[in-house]
Amino acid sequence: MPSLAGGVHLISLVRAGDHTECEELFGFVRSNQDTYPVGVMCRLLKVSKSGFYDWRDRPMSAHERRDVELAALVHTVYERSRRTYGARRVHAEFRELYGVRVGRKRVARLMRTAGLKGVQKKRFWCTTKSGDMERWAPDLVERQFVADRPNALWVADVTYVPTAEGFLYLAIVLDVFSRLIVGWAMAARLSSHLVQVALDMAYAQRTPREVIHHSDHGSEYTAIAFGTRCTQLGVRPSMGSVGDCFDNAMAESVWRSR
Repeated sequence: MPSLAGGVHLISLVRAGDHTECEELFGFVRSNQDTYPVGVMCRLLKVSKSGFYDWRDRPMSAHERRDVELAALVHTVYERSRRTYGARRVHAEFRELYGVRVGRKRVARLMRTAGLKGVQKKRFWCTTKSGDMERWAPDLVERQFVADRPNALWVADVTYVPTAEGFLYLAIVLDVFSRLIVGWAMAARLSSHLVQVALDMAYAQRTPREVIHHSDHGSEYTAIAFGTRCTQLGVRPSMGSVGDCFDNAMAESVWRSR
């Protein structure tokens, strides 16, 4: 790396950071020097004006200089997208908006070097896998989500909660009369045990008599173990039709507020 007067290295003239950050800051100044005063940009970016001119005039390969210019443009597009664009969309902006022809792999490399990442859409994770038809319970509710007393009708559902370590599954039991969640359970695996734990909590808190437990046809609700537990507790299972969210709309509406 070239030195300035007194043996001070170029990198020492910019704010704390690695060589890549130094190159990108100076590249930004160079790309915009026809629009804004160099001194003003250097002051705002907290870099040395003399260091910029030294960097600009030192020998540099055409490929390196082009990388610096492209990196500055990458930052411009990325910031304008509110830090949401990934390499594919930044590359498309280069071509469509700026008329810049460059490989997408090069854009991806520049973004990776600068630590820029696009925002990905959340993956849809289906939590309802229909169980065996012979174990389906009849629909005792028929979309009439009303109750004249507590613990006459419960509705239940399962959703997933994304975490840094993977998905957690959350099962709830909701009392239709009070609109309160009377039972819930969470686990790393979707199973009939999960919904049984939620049912047991609801029963322990309310001790109902012949309450209707309405859910979808998920395999966790049609499992023999869950049906057996309902029989033991005197709970009457009920299930809506397959593939129709309105048949369990009240339970599913809980997830909208999370």
